[in-house]
Amino acid sequence: MSIALSRKIINTISIVGILISIALTIYFFNLGVFKDINALRGLVGDSIILGPIIFILLQILQVVIPIIPGGISSAAGVLIFGPFAGFIYNYVGICIGSIIIFLLGRRYGKPFILSMISDKTYNKYIGWLDNQSRFEKLFALAIFLPVAPDDALCLMAGLTNISVKKYVWIILLAKPLSIFLYSMALIYGGSFLTGLLG
Repeated sequence: MSIALSRKIINTISIVGILISIALTIYFFNLGVFKDINALRGLVGDSIILGPIIFILLQILQVVIPIIPGGISSAAGVLIFGPFAGFIYNYVGICIGSIIIFLLGRRYGKPFILSMISDKTYNKYIGWLDNQSRFEKLFALAIFLPVAPDDALCLMAGLTNISVKKYVWIILLAKPLSIFLYSMALIYGGSFLTGLLG
């Protein structure tokens, strides 16, 4: 499969995922689940095991295949499961997904990576790979702070000589802050907008 075709398939999946997310948001808003936290939690069922497992799998999936924006799903996790459990489930799912895309990038190389990210993003960050030591520092900083395209950098890390062990440690230690900031910003930002529109 050519890069152009696989990129078109990924982009189509992403667009469909965003449209479904918008439709579900409107549907859930009409049901009043954003005003009633118990109704929101009821969406994942009463099972204390199945609900978190489904959510973690969705988080892994949204990292590997960008079906829905990661920030939205992170905020949803905190709203549905509460701040502590939601953060843990977000952390587990996103870390596993980040490790999977790194391994995919390493296994299938540049053609696979270019099918997942734009040429613009690839060209913007490919210079980071020129110096291994510099890349590891920049990569750790980018994962720690929610300012760079994490998933693209995780894919591109597969093109470097970074060991799997070091990569995993960077993800495990650097991801918590960005996950926390994304979740809180979307939750409190949403509450602020609701108050304005209210």
